[in-house]
Amino acid sequence: MGAAKAGSSVGPRALARKSKPTDVERTKGDSRHLRGGLTAALLDSAPGLDHLDQRVAKFHGIYQQEDRDGRALARVTGTAREPNFMVRVAVPAGQLTADQYLALDELAEDVVYNRGFRVTTRQDVQLHGVRKADLARAIRRINEVGLTTLGGCGDVERNVVAPPAPIRDTGHRALQALASDLAQALAPATGAYREIWLGDTPSDLAGEEEPLYGDAYLPRKFKTGLALPEDNSVDVHAQDVGLIGVVEAGELTGANVLVGGGAGLTHRRPETYARLASPLGFVARPYLVETVKVVAGMFRDYGDRTDRRHSRLKYVVEEWGIEAFRREFESRASFPLEEWVETGPLEHRDWLGCHPQGDGRWLYGVYVENGRILDDGRRRWKSALRTLVTTLRPRVAFTAQQNLLLADLSEEDLPKVEQILDAYRIPRPDRLSFVRRHALACPALPTCGLALAESERVAGEVVDSFERAFAARGLDDVPLTLRMTGCPNGCTRPYSADLALVGRKAGHYDVYLGGGLQGARLAELYAESVPLERLVARLEPLLDDWQRRRLPKEGLGDFYDRCLRRALRRDILTGAKAEASGLPSDARPDDA
Repeated sequence: MGAAKAGSSVGPRALARKSKPTDVERTKGDSRHLRGGLTAALLDSAPGLDHLDQRVAKFHGIYQQEDRDGRALARVTGTAREPNFMVRVAVPAGQLTADQYLALDELAEDVVYNRGFRVTTRQDVQLHGVRKADLARAIRRINEVGLTTLGGCGDVERNVVAPPAPIRDTGHRALQALASDLAQALAPATGAYREIWLGDTPSDLAGEEEPLYGDAYLPRKFKTGLALPEDNSVDVHAQDVGLIGVVEAGELTGANVLVGGGAGLTHRRPETYARLASPLGFVARPYLVETVKVVAGMFRDYGDRTDRRHSRLKYVVEEWGIEAFRREFESRASFPLEEWVETGPLEHRDWLGCHPQGDGRWLYGVYVENGRILDDGRRRWKSALRTLVTTLRPRVAFTAQQNLLLADLSEEDLPKVEQILDAYRIPRPDRLSFVRRHALACPALPTCGLALAESERVAGEVVDSFERAFAARGLDDVPLTLRMTGCPNGCTRPYSADLALVGRKAGHYDVYLGGGLQGARLAELYAESVPLERLVARLEPLLDDWQRRRLPKEGLGDFYDRCLRRALRRDILTGAKAEASGLPSDARPDDA
């Protein structure tokens, strides 16, 4: 753990941690600023990396994985399991040129086993199934078009997310520029990345420093998200640091700052939990980059380096309390922290379909199921998008809902977009149900080593089932977030959704209810370990109750919060059953 700053106002309880750092901490400290043994490992004949170099490679945007579907066959045949790699490209605010998009498309053709790639819920791009022999070539090509994988993973600032729509208003333009500035300011300073992947001359390690991160970097990942009151498309409350831009008289005057959000937890570990970020205060525009650096420095110094399940910033904020955190922040900052500026409730935007940009041009938001840009037996997303970008040469933006925006289109281009979508059997946004439009699913099996259950591969049939259930009750006109994950780590931000399905074990899911589109309310555990084939049946009594008692246009999460959240908590305390609310007695939160 880094030393506290002299004069810290936090107090000794903030430093009361176990003395022994984790093996990961030792690996980072011994890595010579993220070099490890990667240079030699890339030249040897082994198909994968050893466990120490795997830890270091994450900072370079690389995860070693395997096809988990092949495990059983490998056990039976006695053959070795062949590792492969996921390469994650950081794309601040999701903004790309047409040439950059096409370069990623071509790279996937060359180095990915199924020729596809994936848009993530942090506006990144992931290439799955890359062989070790192709890593250096892939990363060189990514950098040749002005992109990078540095910081795509690892215990540093991750990709900075922001409202993606390239519309010509002050707020969107300013936050997209700020996302780029933050990405540069919080990137690791080490020369290791360029030495290993791009052939730069090795640095003099004796004189090399990491002025922000130090030799051991951060205790865990660190996520920054930017939003506007009218465009919270990134779930700003789920970020370690959230900045909500304040625009007055056509100028971005600064941002309201949130700290301590985070979506991950561990099953049956109550000391781990999802948390919404807490309001810190308002910061004027010139100091927003420094604001994030100050919070990152506090996390560096006070985050738990002895238990990675407990090592996120949210636990520091929760355990100190926001007042103590604010005092420490003010003692470090060179600028004043001002009072929170009231801007009203946040609104969610998905930007699908046609929208004017404000400069005589148009953008068109294309729905991409689970962010998977791939040609498969059902639809040809990859070919459709390649044709659109090659033909129309738009700017491209990825969204935190895993969709893609085409920008700078003329009005004459809009019919062409829909003709191409129709030709490749890509659904137009206005033909999507609300539940499908807002559904998210993580990759899970077969690539993710943390997955306990399926997610992306079964999400289509799950959405189909809920579409039918909602339509049968006349509830298909209400926006609703359905988010699915293969484990509790929360990559699709499930714990602020109306309805979330979180993998518990193979074929079984914990069901959470009570969030919403705005991402400003946590969902609660409703039922534990429900079999995949029983998910809709388990929720049918609740859907019937929602149909009977909902207010006009009231979403599922809003209904649950208004009518059931307090009642079910009271049932837990009194031991009463929930039949009065139309719910089965085994669907109460105390199932868990």
